[in-house]
Amino acid sequence: MSEQKRLFLLDAYALIFRGYYALIKNPRINSKGMDTSAIMGFVNSLFDVIKREQPDHLAVAFDKGGSVERTELFEDYKANRDETPDAIRIAVPYIQDILKAMKIPIVELEGYEADDLIGTIAKQAEKENYKVFMVTPDKDFGQLVSENIFMYRPARMGNGIEIWGIPEVQKRFGVKRPEQVIDYLGMMGDASDNIPGLPGVGDKTAKKFLEDFDSLEGLLANTDKLKGKMKEKVEENAELGRLSRQLAEIKIDCDVQFHAEDYEMCPPDSEKVQEIFEELEFRRLKEQFIKIFSGEAEPSAPVTSTETAKQEAKVAGSGQFTLFGGDPAEAAATIKDHSGRKTVADVPHFYQTVQHGLGMELFLEMLLKQPTVCFDTETTSINPLEAELVGIAFSWSPGKGFYVPFPEGKNDAMPLIEKLRPFFESEKIEKVGQNLKYDIKVMQNYGVEVKGKLFDTMLAHYLINPDMRHNMDVLAETYLNYTPVSITELIGKKGKNQLSMRQVPLEKQTEYAVEDADITFQLGLHFAPELKEAHTDKLFEDIEVPLLRVLADMEREGINLDEDYLKDLSTALETDIAELEKNIYEQAGEQFNIASPKQLGDILFDKLKLVDKPKKTKTGQYSTAEDVLSYLAKDHEIIQNVLDYRGLAKLKSTYVDALPNEVQKETGRVHTDYMQTVAATGRLSSNNPNLQNIPIRTERGRQVRKAFIPRDENYVLLAADYSQIELRIIAALSEEDTMISAFKHGEDIHASTASKVFNVPIGEVTREQRSNAKTVNFGIIYGVSAFGLSNQTDLSRTEAKDLIDTYYKTYPKLRNYISEQIDFARDHGYVQTILGRRRYLKDINAGNQVVRGAAERNAVNAPIQGSAADIIKIAMINIHKKLSEGKYKTKMLLQVHDELVFDCYKPELEDMKKLIKAEMENAYKLSVPLDVEVGVGKNWLEAH
Repeated sequence: MSEQKRLFLLDAYALIFRGYYALIKNPRINSKGMDTSAIMGFVNSLFDVIKREQPDHLAVAFDKGGSVERTELFEDYKANRDETPDAIRIAVPYIQDILKAMKIPIVELEGYEADDLIGTIAKQAEKENYKVFMVTPDKDFGQLVSENIFMYRPARMGNGIEIWGIPEVQKRFGVKRPEQVIDYLGMMGDASDNIPGLPGVGDKTAKKFLEDFDSLEGLLANTDKLKGKMKEKVEENAELGRLSRQLAEIKIDCDVQFHAEDYEMCPPDSEKVQEIFEELEFRRLKEQFIKIFSGEAEPSAPVTSTETAKQEAKVAGSGQFTLFGGDPAEAAATIKDHSGRKTVADVPHFYQTVQHGLGMELFLEMLLKQPTVCFDTETTSINPLEAELVGIAFSWSPGKGFYVPFPEGKNDAMPLIEKLRPFFESEKIEKVGQNLKYDIKVMQNYGVEVKGKLFDTMLAHYLINPDMRHNMDVLAETYLNYTPVSITELIGKKGKNQLSMRQVPLEKQTEYAVEDADITFQLGLHFAPELKEAHTDKLFEDIEVPLLRVLADMEREGINLDEDYLKDLSTALETDIAELEKNIYEQAGEQFNIASPKQLGDILFDKLKLVDKPKKTKTGQYSTAEDVLSYLAKDHEIIQNVLDYRGLAKLKSTYVDALPNEVQKETGRVHTDYMQTVAATGRLSSNNPNLQNIPIRTERGRQVRKAFIPRDENYVLLAADYSQIELRIIAALSEEDTMISAFKHGEDIHASTASKVFNVPIGEVTREQRSNAKTVNFGIIYGVSAFGLSNQTDLSRTEAKDLIDTYYKTYPKLRNYISEQIDFARDHGYVQTILGRRRYLKDINAGNQVVRGAAERNAVNAPIQGSAADIIKIAMINIHKKLSEGKYKTKMLLQVHDELVFDCYKPELEDMKKLIKAEMENAYKLSVPLDVEVGVGKNWLEAH
């Protein structure tokens, strides 16, 4: 008997919406400002199915014009839905073009929903002995499941792919037969489709009714067996139940026909697909497409089929084109990179290796005459503190450049360094580079200070388009239509076989390195006028570039770590975690894996039944997310214990046990890496280790700061922190007199706010009133709602709403400022900080309320957060300059949010307190005074 063929039917809109909302907090924006999240999400799902399952037949169904029949039956069907986000409306034509180019059939029919088309085709294909997989996250499809029809639910948020056959549907909906899902939905309704259902009937009641009466009609025929209010409700709403069932039923008799030959997978129009991906700037998806369709794809983990989906997925990667009856080798030859982008192979260029002797003398003579030169170091390590030079590339004219190779060993390299020193230390020659902070630190290893004006292309692009990626390959492809040689082509992929740069033949080193310098030089020519056009050139020259040097020095300095203290803290945390574990097991009455959301959810909500209607995830399991548990913690000791357990476990693994591994062998110190181009607001972020996220709200979290200690007994740590800088900025920007006056008179701003909104003298403000005022003060910046405020305080939703209304009446100019910011963003498409740093908000005029609301909150928040970032950057530059000019031994070590940490030489302490406080408070003049608190101690916690 021949093997049963498999048909995969994709529910387009369900996958498009899912992809879009999965990336809502970090949308994918290309250089044209287009949000490509929805397209990317859908194509990822499509490729995953093709790669993982290698289907014989496949089609994609789209809604077209909504369901006419259901809207005629019930005018409010789906009427509760927000307007479709612009990004999705724009996405659909692109997705359909991609599918056409891939020769994948599109199924759509005016006046019908994709559910009905999939239902009809699935039942037809089943009769022709196909195994059908409906690819959708929508649980309503459970009604169509049979021996040969399955739901294929894509992976999401850490949960793997699920295949639902009959047993899974029986378990999820509490039914004997999948068709009863229609009755279940008729009884319970469906909020997402605005199907009303029977009032008062939820998940549990619907399952009970199905168990007792088998169907909706069975229930309606036996209402005499019900009691009290429920009997009344069901009898009164019988027609509403019948209508709901009708709305929930997926049609299987639409005017579409399954033709096997039309749905068979066949070779795509490779060039056309790649052309669309190029336009959308989908580099990774293009690479994936080439791999999958040339048979080079690495095997995906096949889906562990559930007990009904017995057939194991075929091993992917065995040559996708074997599905199309072709030869895999032939396929690989057919699917080539059709980028249309230029590469080093087809662009005339002159890249030269500089030889010793006369060649070097001539090169140096030319080099020192140039006003602007791009340089790029090639090294042995991505860690600049241990990197040794392999060579340096130079370019000052498009298509041309030179490579100076270095001998191994620092001593042997020094004569060459001395020859190049006049170039690096020349104040007259502008140096261009991509991520110059790295190159500056490498040159410092050789005792060379890179002087003169700097132009960093990565930083320039960060100001031009903060939401895009800024690595050189992306920039070259986006702005120069050029694909540089990949480092993996040179040294291979990560692993034991990867070469060192030294092992690469000199000719290849030269081509690769000079190409980087050449492309970076060209990007510099491209970005300089763009910075001027957006009026961000001053921000670039006066803040971001000088800061680059400051950060390089801070990173090189590093900070001392008390490793013995961390060992003791780790042991103490182990004891605390074990104690919490014991308490949790006692309260649960059994041992289980506390770190497993599924096991934890079952214990809390099934066994202990702590909540009447527990929240569930999209996959149907109980949600044990932080926000869900935090809300319940005050009422249930076990939940508070679980939250404490999670907090301590994370603290131990992320910081206490991990920090000693970050100590650099050569220096014995921790050297974090500050990134200027990650946060779109302008704030710095840090890596290896990430110091921004050390928790300081818990006692144990604060104890991690104790591990950071001064250089030696002649030093102390000094921490200087801006006090309430964001509130001071919002007071100044909104020109809110009442707030400005409170800050000028040194009042406690939260007590002052409480006094005004609760209408009591400042001396009579209670602790609770101050706390609530503080929550609103900070929440207003982030667009807090009555619901959000009531969750963060003990106020009811009504009390929270009243408090917000009173707050705005108390501070009318603040409310006007918020409106003005949103209006400015609507008119210009961006907002800006006090120094002109822009945050582009492409969704500010979106039709969808959720999407537009997020952009509106950013319109208010970005200028405030960004201005705070600007101010501390100015302070850092000025302090660094003063420390350097005064030849002080004190060094600036860390920047964390609104705080700076210094290794302070004890004899300089009093001078430093004054100098640092003065520089921070006078970094920028606002109508509100900036206030800085300075602390000193033998560790960071004590200093803070």
